[in-house]
Amino acid sequence: MAGVSLKNIGKTYPGGVCVVDNLNLEIEDKEFMVLVGPSGCGKSTTLRMIAGLEEITEGEISIADTVINTVPPKDRNIAMVFQNYALYPHKTVYANMAYGLKMRKFDKNKIEQLVNEAADILGITDYLDRKPKALSGGQRQRVAVGRAIVRKPEVFLFDEPLSNLDAKMRVQMRAEISKLHHQLKTTIIYVTHDQIEAMTMGTRICVMKDGYIQQVDAPLEIYNNPANKFVAGFIGSPPMNFFTGKLIFKDDSLFFDEGNFCVEVAKEHLEKLKSYAGKEITLGIRPGHMSVPENESVGTSVKSMIEVLEPMGDDVYVYLNTGKTPYVARLDDLYGMEVGKEFGLQFNMQRAFFFDIDTEITIV
Repeated sequence: MAGVSLKNIGKTYPGGVCVVDNLNLEIEDKEFMVLVGPSGCGKSTTLRMIAGLEEITEGEISIADTVINTVPPKDRNIAMVFQNYALYPHKTVYANMAYGLKMRKFDKNKIEQLVNEAADILGITDYLDRKPKALSGGQRQRVAVGRAIVRKPEVFLFDEPLSNLDAKMRVQMRAEISKLHHQLKTTIIYVTHDQIEAMTMGTRICVMKDGYIQQVDAPLEIYNNPANKFVAGFIGSPPMNFFTGKLIFKDDSLFFDEGNFCVEVAKEHLEKLKSYAGKEITLGIRPGHMSVPENESVGTSVKSMIEVLEPMGDDVYVYLNTGKTPYVARLDDLYGMEVGKEFGLQFNMQRAFFFDIDTEITIV
């Protein structure tokens, strides 16, 4: 078993700068765990502490139930893939992949077997005699991954490995790494700031902010049931829209009043929200949970000014402003919309979220 356990992990740099604080995370054997969050949230530092490239200030790190706090990086039986590939430019692909094994005194025949196996898995057998400068970015990344595979590690660590690739190649490499996880059946810890990578690749996602874990769960669970406003806004593309307003009662119904629009709260949310009546609250709604209403009756249509239209092929991203709050809708057609014109949209209030204005914790 090669699970990874992080208990009360902390990292503080000289001068009292704390980048990771009391982090607790259990990563199961053969799991694909994604650490995701904005720059400076502590995700790469956490990965480097697991690798042994950063000393921990406090806490305990275990791999396969063995505490590795004082174990040198080379003895941790892990392999790390970096953002910048870190290939030797003067060596061939074969030599780059074999280098670590040669340093560990592996038999020549064993090295050849391991390199050829990895090259076959990654589809780079035809490139073994080339040097890195003769490869594309995606091919170089495959070589970097292959160099990690030949070590047969207990745990793979990926530190934003796709950041240097173009959009099309990132999509392809996402699929390649996911397929690799199923083939190798090993534990992978993957760091990214890209929530699309997190959603499409991870068995579970660990969302981080300012050195703290915000939520750990399966991708769709985090998407559908975010723990707080930060998670709700970070996971999802385009991101969730947020509106500040008050909850008010009218004729035994509860309404959210933003100031420039007023929409009725879904009946199923009434019990959880009625104690907030008369108070400020944050309404969150995803761009895909809006539609063009069949009629524009009071309480259903949100009148807004269209600022930007972005046709995306199957979808159209519509950037609007209520006069108080900018937001974006994802629709399936232009519906005759024009920039500078007012347009009414219907919010699917059954899919709406509500957050405490002070704590930002999810209420509904």
